[in-house]
Amino acid sequence: MFELIGIPPQALFGQLLLGLINGAFYAMLSLGLAVIFGLLNVINFTHGAQYMMGAFGAWMLLNYAGIPFWGALVLSPIIVAIIGMVIERTLLKRLYHLDHLYGLLLTFGLALILEGLFRRQYGSSGLPYNNPLPGGTNLGFMFLPNYRAFVVVASLVVCLATWFVIERTKLGSYLRAATERPDLVQAFGIDVPRMITLTYGFGVGLAALAGVLAAPAYQVSPTMGSNLIIVVFAVVVIGGMGSIMGAIVTGFGLGVIEGLTKVFYPEASSTVIFVIMAIVLMVKPAGLFGTAK
Repeated sequence: MFELIGIPPQALFGQLLLGLINGAFYAMLSLGLAVIFGLLNVINFTHGAQYMMGAFGAWMLLNYAGIPFWGALVLSPIIVAIIGMVIERTLLKRLYHLDHLYGLLLTFGLALILEGLFRRQYGSSGLPYNNPLPGGTNLGFMFLPNYRAFVVVASLVVCLATWFVIERTKLGSYLRAATERPDLVQAFGIDVPRMITLTYGFGVGLAALAGVLAAPAYQVSPTMGSNLIIVVFAVVVIGGMGSIMGAIVTGFGLGVIEGLTKVFYPEASSTVIFVIMAIVLMVKPAGLFGTAK
C-alpha cells in the first residue's frame, strides 16, 4: 500500500502523530473558547495569551520555585484561571449588555498587552522546558514518544470530561440555564454572577492547561498564543460557535487533516483549515455541530 502512494510509513505515521498532537491543542483551546462563548456569549480573544501564560507559568514555577512539571500541571492553570476571573469581574462584566464587538476589542487589547509584557521581560526567542516523560516505544512502523502519547490521551480525557459535566450533569444544566434565563436561576437562590465568573475561569484554565502541556513539546515563547489563536478560532467556527462536542471533534479531526496534508501536499498545510472553514460556512453557516439561531 505504501509503495503505491510512494510515501514511507514512518513519514506518514509520523505526520499523523504530529497532527494528533496539534489536534489535541486545537481541541483543548477551542473547547475553552466554546465554553466561554456558549455559556457567557463572550468572544475571548485573550485565549491565546492565556495559553501562553499557562506555559510560562510552568516555566517560572520550575525555574523560580523548583516545582516540576507535574506540580505545574495543577498549579499553573489554577493561577491563570484566577487571573482570568479577576479580569472577568473587573472588566468583562461591564460589557455583557453591549454588542459582541466591544468584548472582542477588549480581549484583543488585553492579549496584546499581555504578550508585550512577556516579550519585554523574556524576549521573543523561545525558552526550553525539559521533557517530563523522555523515551518512547518502537511500534515497528514508527517511534512513539512517551510524552506525545501522554498529551493526546490527557487532552482527550479532559475534553470528554468537560463535555460530560456540561451536557450530562445538573451543574451543566444550571450553567446553561444561567446564560439563558439568569433571572429565573437567581430566583432559585443560585449566585449567577459567581457562576459566570467561575465558568470564565474554567475556560481560561483549559487554555492554561493546554499551555502547560505544550511547554515540553514546543519552546515557551511570548508569541506562541498569537501564532495559534487564529487557527483555533477557525476550528471553533467549523465546529459551531459554542458547541462543546463540535470543538472536540473538529479540533482533533482538523489536526489530523493538517498533518496528512503535510505529507501529500505540503504547500497547502498552512491553509487547509481555512479552506475547510470557507467550505463549511458556505454549506452550513452555523458550523458542523452548531444550530442556527
